[in-house]
Amino acid sequence: MKHVGSVAGRELRGLFVSPVAYVVLALFSVASGIFFFASTAFFSEWVMRLTSMQAFDELARWNLNDQLIGQFYSSMSVILMLSIPALTMGLLASEKTNGTEELLLTSPLTIWDIVLGKFAACALFTTALVMIIGLFTALLFIYGDPEVGKTLSGLLGLLLISWTYVAIGLFASSLTRSLVIAFLLTFVFLIVMLILPALGQIGGASGATEILSWISADTHLTELVGGLVDTADLAYFAVMTGIFLVLTKASVESVRWR
Repeated sequence: MKHVGSVAGRELRGLFVSPVAYVVLALFSVASGIFFFASTAFFSEWVMRLTSMQAFDELARWNLNDQLIGQFYSSMSVILMLSIPALTMGLLASEKTNGTEELLLTSPLTIWDIVLGKFAACALFTTALVMIIGLFTALLFIYGDPEVGKTLSGLLGLLLISWTYVAIGLFASSLTRSLVIAFLLTFVFLIVMLILPALGQIGGASGATEILSWISADTHLTELVGGLVDTADLAYFAVMTGIFLVLTKASVESVRWR
């Protein structure tokens, strides 16, 4: 796997040659700013209302992390869910469309070089998106006093969930030559993962509800946003990312047998 860095560098350059990277960065930055200032305005308005009503007990329970940063992170996880399919749709599907897949597979690169290199490139890009979220959050440390640990654990959750989404998108991209289908496959899968806990509650069986809640990435993100860094949640993201990378490797390798 010594060529992973070369593949990642090539993929990153390809992202910035196309307008996709710039469009995603611009739209994500604008969306982050809108949601951040909306969350801040909502928090300030409610603090003023509670103060005017002299509801000091309720006011004491309000804090920047739970009522502002947590809400902001939750909103941005949805924006990541919308943005990442646009980044991953062409990772492998474009190789098929451009006719370069056969050249890639017959090169000295191993399948893992290709899969991990493409994953690393997109994971680095999504890390930059999470850093944008972190820059907005950092403004609160200038004017307020949020909890450092809770704030960082939430950012860690966003980073891990973004990498999991990238692995899912990479797998979807390996299944088709159509960028549109790859985008839709990824988006639908992420939506299903998001609503799994609700589907479990509709079913009524407590065991099924627990299993579906565990499978949903949002459940584990919520724990991290709440400041609870549990090894079980960290293991979940590592396992899910690993599973979809293995599935992607198997999908790419199957091309050689067709």
